[in-house]
Amino acid sequence: MALGSNTHRSYSIIPCFIFVELVIMAGTVLLAYYFECTETFRVHIQGFFCQDGTLMKPYPGSEEQSFITPLVLYCVLAATPTVIIFIGEISMYFIKSTRESLIIQEKMILTGECCYLNPLLRRIIRFIGVFAFGLFATDIFVNAGQVVTGNLAPYFLTVCKPNYTSTDCRANHQFINNGNICTGDPEVIDKARRSFPSKHAALSIYSALYATGMCVVHNFKGTHGTSFKPKPEDPRGVPLMAFPRVESPLETLSAQNHSTSMTEVT
Repeated sequence: MALGSNTHRSYSIIPCFIFVELVIMAGTVLLAYYFECTETFRVHIQGFFCQDGTLMKPYPGSEEQSFITPLVLYCVLAATPTVIIFIGEISMYFIKSTRESLIIQEKMILTGECCYLNPLLRRIIRFIGVFAFGLFATDIFVNAGQVVTGNLAPYFLTVCKPNYTSTDCRANHQFINNGNICTGDPEVIDKARRSFPSKHAALSIYSALYATGMCVVHNFKGTHGTSFKPKPEDPRGVPLMAFPRVESPLETLSAQNHSTSMTEVT
């Protein structure tokens, strides 16, 4: 029900947000948690050769010892698009606030009988919500790809530390598909089996594409005024169906006789 030129009442926006969108978001976060912090999904054990030189690269160290730790990276990935969204939306709101196009495109919604949702607030929640959902969804797909493929990192044999004195390793060109032959740290070995696709690269690309593609470019779209639809014609004056007219032989003969009689009279 419309309350004014720039206000609409909606009784479905809050129930839809609580019972649909929040449920989907909670399920996505929960699934990402199971991939990241539990052993619910076991990584595929991919075989290897004990003398494979491509898997004997030096171990670069744990991620916590790297120049940019995972915590810092994830904070930057989450904070940068969020800040861009806030700055961009607030700036465009004040720029468009004096234009009639804002009144036409964005309506203030009255949710039931209690709360008003400003266009600026709705757009910020919409963009941040979509970004957060996409970020967790990307994390899920990356983890799923790592679990399914079990691709070995170039330093796998360095951290695996296989028992080279065993019968399998001493045999030339023996393909080993047994993870028990490794004597290194099981946690480090498990991470070495999940090298592809790269989680850091995937999340970084997603955040960058969302901030330059979904937010910035969207604000540079041209504004369109109200589109006026042509007034439909009165259906009472239009026939329901038009059929081609076919003259019958009697009509043709009658017309010829009439023409002949008119000639005789003249």
